[in-house]
Amino acid sequence: MSLIAKTMSETIVAIATAHGISSISIIRLSGVDALSIAKKISQKEHIPPREAMLTSIYDYNNEMIDQAIIIYFQSPKSFTGEDVVEFQCHGGIIIAEEILSTATAFGARLAEAGEFSKRAFLNGKIDLSSAEATAKLIEAKSIDAAKILARQLKGELKEFVDKSRDALLRALAYSEVMIDYAQEDIPDDIIENISSQLDSLSADMSRVVEASHRRRGLIDGFRVAIIGKPNVGKSSLLNALLDYDRAIVSSIAGTTRDTIEEQIRIGSHIIRLVDTAGIREARDEIEQIGIERSIDSLLDADLLIALFDNSRPFDIEDEKIVSLLSDSKDKHILVAINKSDLPNRFDIDKVSSFDPISVSATRDFKKLTNKLRELLDGVGSGDELMLISARQIDAVERCQIAIDSAKIPLESEELELFSYHLQDAISYISSISKPYDSEEILDKMFGEFCLGK
Repeated sequence: MSLIAKTMSETIVAIATAHGISSISIIRLSGVDALSIAKKISQKEHIPPREAMLTSIYDYNNEMIDQAIIIYFQSPKSFTGEDVVEFQCHGGIIIAEEILSTATAFGARLAEAGEFSKRAFLNGKIDLSSAEATAKLIEAKSIDAAKILARQLKGELKEFVDKSRDALLRALAYSEVMIDYAQEDIPDDIIENISSQLDSLSADMSRVVEASHRRRGLIDGFRVAIIGKPNVGKSSLLNALLDYDRAIVSSIAGTTRDTIEEQIRIGSHIIRLVDTAGIREARDEIEQIGIERSIDSLLDADLLIALFDNSRPFDIEDEKIVSLLSDSKDKHILVAINKSDLPNRFDIDKVSSFDPISVSATRDFKKLTNKLRELLDGVGSGDELMLISARQIDAVERCQIAIDSAKIPLESEELELFSYHLQDAISYISSISKPYDSEEILDKMFGEFCLGK
């Protein structure tokens, strides 16, 4: 028996709800012995499938520990595809752990992290894209993210993968036919058609990858860096947005020597707000390290809030910030002129191309938060397909590279090399949802061509 088969033959159990005090805790059993273990715990001879049943439950020593609801999901109509029993007991860790220990005493073993989803995948109940969407949905950082992930759970990404696989398999099938069955009647324009189809597929993949990079903050949470020269009010803005004094604020330039990160909610989005050290020519080694970290935060951020001081003239340090913004055109940028309650000495024309807004970090910054929310909502709008993990993005990018590599030998009709690269492309795109089976090419070959007639 293989290791996977041996593992799958075991009945697993785990607490499915977060630890802590709550009204309900859920303990989940899955495997061939799930029902028999549940009968022992409930001391019931019959547990009907898919019915919520209120019953007393007992520990290994036949002592009653709670009254709980039991729901039995009979194989294969369950999340894992196996017999699954859920106990919905009163909340709190004590009762849940007592049921857990009782289940293990009756023969179950503690599930490993993600093992229920793994069994669902191995039993064909979900594909890898659905499994990833499930994991991400638990940690969704915005309503928009939840909607995107819900669409993936319904199979949106799987449809894209299946469509791409089908197009690649069809091209590979034509290639294999031309190699092995040259005597058959094959259209003269076949290579031109294959090349055109691959161009279209590669363009679709480019759009998906670009949108996924642009909207990644919807899934993982947007990183928003506050940048500017020293003493423009970056830390004051951070404290105001957080509504408590997180960062030290003083009139001494260079007070913030390191980056400070906090999570806040803007509209329906949870963002990671990063206060950075003022960017200027460093006066000492420690300040230089802080400035270097500020630059790193700028590079890692999805969105930049650049602050300028309304009460001071535009200078060479401000020019440095404008230069950094000009080099960051792949990012969303908000420019704010702070200290708007003080007399104006700043030349706003120097940053007019960024459509700046006037704010006061200590008095009124509502314009900034409204603009920030509007920008984040704009990123989240739209129904375009999105890849939700670095693994998925990498798979599509590798598929594109393989397609581009395949087109070179296709032009010179080196079909063996073309087929080799196309096999790689199929393998990469398939890894998003399910492994590629080489027998699929035979189905395509013999399904679309009357070979061996």
